[in-house]
Amino acid sequence: MRKGVMSVGIAALVMGFSSAVVAGGDPAAGKEKAGICESCHGPGGRSLDPENNPVLAGKSEAYLLKALKEFKEGKRSPGPMAALCQTLSDQDMADLAAYFASQKP
Repeated sequence: MRKGVMSVGIAALVMGFSSAVVAGGDPAAGKEKAGICESCHGPGGRSLDPENNPVLAGKSEAYLLKALKEFKEGKRSPGPMAALCQTLSDQDMADLAAYFASQKP
C-alpha cells in the first residue's frame, strides 16, 4: 500500500513540474507575434544591422528562449528588449523562440 501511495505521489509531483514548464513553442503562432521583433531584427530574424540588432534566424530555440526570459527577468542589459519582454507570456516567448529558430539565417 505504501509503495502505491508513493508512486502516485511521485507521478503527481512530476506532472506538476511538467505543467509549469512550457512545452515547445509553436512556430506558426510565433510568426503571428513576431512583427514587433522584426522591426529591429529584420524579416524572419535576418537582421539588416547585425552590429546593433542581432540575427535571430537559425539560433537554437533553447538559446532564444533563455535570452527572452533573461531580458524579462532583468538579467540582461536594460533597453527596448527588457521593456518588450515584460509584455510577453511564457507561451509567447516559447512561440517566438520556435519561430526564429525555424528560420534560415
